[in-house]
Amino acid sequence: MDQIAKLSSQKAVVIFSKSSCCMSHAIKRLFYEQGASPMVHELDHDPRGKEMERALVRLGCSPSVPAVFIGGQFVGSAKTVMTLHLNGSLNKMLKDAGAIWL
Repeated sequence: MDQIAKLSSQKAVVIFSKSSCCMSHAIKRLFYEQGASPMVHELDHDPRGKEMERALVRLGCSPSVPAVFIGGQFVGSAKTVMTLHLNGSLNKMLKDAGAIWL
């Protein structure tokens, strides 16, 4: 859990992902299209990936990936992020966190 907290605060947007997950790919693409440059941690490429995945589930992320943090705060998984995007809240969150400027 400490590793998740440490990594999630290193940049304005942090995404825990798996390289083989289509929803992870879609969420990463969404952030790039918004003009954000997220830090992406591919859990399937990290030796501690399984441990971090269990920590994400304990945080309430179900499924465990993609898990999105904005401004060091856990936002949620793909469903939550897409809801925020569709209702216009995601853009404001990204601006407030300093991930985008316009």
